[in-house]
Amino acid sequence: MPFKMPFKARVGRIVLFSGAAAALLGPGHATAQPLRLSDGIVKIGVLTDLSGVYSAVGGQGAVEAVRMAADDFMKTNPGIKVDVIYADHQNKADIAASKAREWFDTQQVDMITDLASSGAGLAVVDVARQKNRIAIATGPSTSDLTGTKCTPVSVHYVYDTYALAHGAGDAMAKRGADSWYFIAADYAFGAALVKDTTEAIKADGGKVLGTVRAPLNTADFSSYMLQAQSSGAKVIGLANAGGDFVNAVKSANEFGIARSGKQQIAGLLVFLSDIHALGLQTAQGLQFATGFYWDRNDASRKWSKRFYDKMNVMPTQAQAGDYSSTMHYLEAVKAAGTDETAAVMKKMRELPINDFFATNGRIREDGRMVHDMYLVQVKSPAQSHYPWDYYSIKAVIPADQAFRPLAESTCPLVKKP
Repeated sequence: MPFKMPFKARVGRIVLFSGAAAALLGPGHATAQPLRLSDGIVKIGVLTDLSGVYSAVGGQGAVEAVRMAADDFMKTNPGIKVDVIYADHQNKADIAASKAREWFDTQQVDMITDLASSGAGLAVVDVARQKNRIAIATGPSTSDLTGTKCTPVSVHYVYDTYALAHGAGDAMAKRGADSWYFIAADYAFGAALVKDTTEAIKADGGKVLGTVRAPLNTADFSSYMLQAQSSGAKVIGLANAGGDFVNAVKSANEFGIARSGKQQIAGLLVFLSDIHALGLQTAQGLQFATGFYWDRNDASRKWSKRFYDKMNVMPTQAQAGDYSSTMHYLEAVKAAGTDETAAVMKKMRELPINDFFATNGRIREDGRMVHDMYLVQVKSPAQSHYPWDYYSIKAVIPADQAFRPLAESTCPLVKKP
């Protein structure tokens, strides 16, 4: 039977080690150099949403992706111990910050990853800065993480609001979708996504007719959808994610908005799990930007099928990023010969990222991992030929165009000319 973690687990630990194996195998299988580890192990914390609207985006799948990376790393580096712990921050910034502080202070955690939501991500990154430990954001999207809130100890890995906005908003505006109305999540992520998409739309001569904000975990989007429909905007932009996005699309479908031909629905942060929950009949035709698609090439398919064997679902872009970023972090620890924060961060910036997730990816001085993004369109049921065959890739957005140029950065770490 394939391994599957119990869904209701809220806090847990996975210890992966192979020191004894290294002794048995002999020096020929040891790491290239002895590691100077603060407590003898590399300890990683997965702080995510295990029970809320983003649990399908990260959740237990994020924990499993990090575990896979740690396990794969130790198979080729049998002298290094890796300890993976995990917890549910319930999408609350105060809980996320408290757990991060506890992990850094009492459990000697070296790196925290996933983070799921922007509010939690910003809170954890700030704690990491205070404690001089590493934080890698794969789930959060606010571009503030590499802007005014950037730190020398944090990395933003998969996507951000700038890339999402320019991947979808810019592309649609150039094809005549020049008036927008937003339904936005009422916290940092929604505000940042509206701001960055608005900039992209206005740069192409378009306009924004209004924004309505909906609380996190909204079940009924009827009133918000009516406001958006009555605005007359050509595009209703959904600046939300996870369960909120799914509920909003269902509401739009009930109102017959897409079928009317008068307005389009644009998802600004969409995950494979969302399309699976909606079904192709409801989601067909949606276009959006994504940092990863499982069926893109042989390498992505090979890794994704391994993930499927563990979780019985194909991975989201965030979960794929959890594996890739964890592996990159561990390779940087090995290259640095230590888990000391500054040395590891230096190696993370120096080493290129070439794997199933990204080709020629790199981490900039502002902490942004730049890589190609993809403009995709959801297939119709007739176009889908096998399970999870959901996207057609319409365009590749090159890394140097996908993310905010350093020349426009507000990160204080970026050297100005």
